[in-house]
Amino acid sequence: MVAASRVLGGADLAAEFARHDLIDEYRLYVHPLVIGRGTAMLRPSDAKVPLRLIETHTFGNGVVMLRYERRPLGPDRG
Repeated sequence: MVAASRVLGGADLAAEFARHDLIDEYRLYVHPLVIGRGTAMLRPSDAKVPLRLIETHTFGNGVVMLRYERRPLGPDRG
């Protein structure tokens, strides 16, 4: 008998980390290319994650990195 296993990576792994509230920082890389479709980074959710932009960097090829840290939820932050 062969045991079935599930391999997590990419959007699946990110969704599991987000579901367990394990992401403290997001780094988004914006490529100067328009495409009609792609793989979602995270699964749809009603959860609100407050972020604060802490760094940007533009690379020579036009890619822009946006680095966000997670802000704590508090009574005045929703």
